[in-house]
Amino acid sequence: MMTTADQITQNYHHVMSRIEASAVRAGRQAGDITLVAISKTFGPEDIEPVLQIPHRTFGENRVQESLGKWPELKSRFADTVLHLIGPLQTNKAREAVDLFDCIETVDREKLAGALAKEIQATGKAPELFVQVNTGLEPQKAGIEPQQVDSFLQTCRTTYDLPVTGLMCIPPVDEEPALHFALLAKLASRNGLAKLSMGMSGDFETAIELGATHVRVGSAIFGARG
Repeated sequence: MMTTADQITQNYHHVMSRIEASAVRAGRQAGDITLVAISKTFGPEDIEPVLQIPHRTFGENRVQESLGKWPELKSRFADTVLHLIGPLQTNKAREAVDLFDCIETVDREKLAGALAKEIQATGKAPELFVQVNTGLEPQKAGIEPQQVDSFLQTCRTTYDLPVTGLMCIPPVDEEPALHFALLAKLASRNGLAKLSMGMSGDFETAIELGATHVRVGSAIFGARG
């Protein structure tokens, strides 16, 4: 019987083979797509088998949870790239800038200002993506599509923030391809090269529509408790 670590490793390789196949279908290079392994709610014992493969790009949902496990892991796997994929409160901006290499959830001017302040104070400059609420869902974070152009202009000119991409989480009950196509259009219009879109259930569709980063958790680590 397989151990949990063996199963996680097998799952990871299966996901990578699906990414490669999707890239081929889209006429793209698999190396141009980054797998962000979503390790939120999982402990170091589940994450380490993936680090040992080696895989180095991970995503977390909460600053506080990440502080409890990633500083030690990063001390041993120094080239790890950690993405924040959950909502960020402005009072956590300092900790987020210190720990994360990429923050995918920039979604309001107050947060842009807080991040700019911390980046200037610390000299650390994580990569930044703007989260877009493509489904206009009131319970979900993100800039509305029609406000993306002006918000990006504010980030660039007012706060001098190094925004390089867009991120979205489509509504669960809608065709994700429509949302991925919209995000790609918004990115292209604003000269942004990176698109974080697609999760365990739809990352192949996202790749075919231009995703540069796919966020996959349960297909690697299994169901969360």
